[in-house]
Amino acid sequence: MSLHELTAAQQLKALRAKEIGSRELTEHYLARIERRAGLGAFVTINENALDEATRADERLAGGDRAALLGLPLGIKDLAATAGIRTTFGSAALAEFVPREDSWTAGLLRRAGAVVLGKTNTSEFGATCYTENDVTPSPAVTPYAPTRYSSGSSGGAATAVAAGLLPVAHASDGAGSIRTPAATCHLVGMKPSRGLVSPAPATSFLLASTEGPMARTVEDAALLLDVMASPAPGDLYGWRNDGSFSAALDLQRPLRVAMWTDTGTGEAVDPQAELAVRRTAEVLTGLGHEVREIPLPARWDEPVSRAVLAWFAYQVGAVARLMVPPERTHLLRPYSRHLLAVNEKLSAADVVMAQALLARYASTFLAAVDDYDVVLTPTTNGPPVPIGYYTGDEADLMLKWSCHTPWANLAGVPAISLPSHVDGDGLPHGVHLVGRARRDAELLALAAQLESAPLWDELHPPSWHQ
Repeated sequence: MSLHELTAAQQLKALRAKEIGSRELTEHYLARIERRAGLGAFVTINENALDEATRADERLAGGDRAALLGLPLGIKDLAATAGIRTTFGSAALAEFVPREDSWTAGLLRRAGAVVLGKTNTSEFGATCYTENDVTPSPAVTPYAPTRYSSGSSGGAATAVAAGLLPVAHASDGAGSIRTPAATCHLVGMKPSRGLVSPAPATSFLLASTEGPMARTVEDAALLLDVMASPAPGDLYGWRNDGSFSAALDLQRPLRVAMWTDTGTGEAVDPQAELAVRRTAEVLTGLGHEVREIPLPARWDEPVSRAVLAWFAYQVGAVARLMVPPERTHLLRPYSRHLLAVNEKLSAADVVMAQALLARYASTFLAAVDDYDVVLTPTTNGPPVPIGYYTGDEADLMLKWSCHTPWANLAGVPAISLPSHVDGDGLPHGVHLVGRARRDAELLALAAQLESAPLWDELHPPSWHQ
């Protein structure tokens, strides 16, 4: 068995038993990354990775049992990493090297993880595909390298699915962990608001959060155990009672609400429908109650305008803070479009957009108040071809990724699990949304589905190369 075939949990166990070394693991993954550069998984490779691995081996030899000690992983290029180039997916910041880690990157490093590099992302995380002017290639799904691995955590998903990393850090503002997980046959978890701190950033309408990208539920829980440590002063910060990875046994049957309606007027993709129906059958067989209900709220014009305003405001704030005026010409067309929208927004426009989106989210919460979990497709269709997003990108992106944003706005936990690979070899995912701060219960349900089994561990061709 090759080293990358071991799960992250198995690798950590082998490291602690001194059956393998961190430097050995790191060399293995770096060689694979070099061979599969065309997949577009990485922006930057950490030139000090082997030195970090050597130090991890020394600590392991001394009996150190830090949670992730010696385990290689990647950090998404939207998170600052001290001494490692962080571009935010933008050519305007192509040479930026932070002096300090973001809060979560620091947690992962202090837990002993060996950072192999920065995984690819879209510019400022603004699109659900990962293509930028920093890397020569977009991030593609290893199952079909002519198709995007979604975004904005596309590089993280590509890397884990292709066996270039055992597990990866990712982030999600409207589906950016979950849709890449679906395109790459992976587990992608968006935690509840406040469980993983966004520090140093903060916001009253906090939609984005960081979370794990993994092959297994156990691996996702192990990474979340480290990430779930709120920064001092976090407005929404809270701590889970105990370890996620130690609580993967579901204790009771759950009530599950289900829908497939896109809310955009688009027809439901047949494979998206299949993903939900087959999962519902498995859940019913496991003793859960599944009931189909109407979609609580639609993507009408006011909601769509509010989403555009909110994204434009966020990208505008980051661009004004990070990008010198003389370098704004290096931004991609969609980012410049968002900046143009932002320039026309008044303070009242931003406040009204937030209020409308809060009402939209509360409509969902009220509709599912009697349920423990919601079941939907992750995406409305398979991974899309490179070059698909031209013209009205916002409209095209929403039609494909319509099922995920409400969970961000509501602040509730959500996870994408593999469903099946279709006759064309394309992966499809299924989306489970839990109740606020019941992240442990959602992970336990995911682990139960994994054991059922809901999906087969079917690797792409690049896994074996």
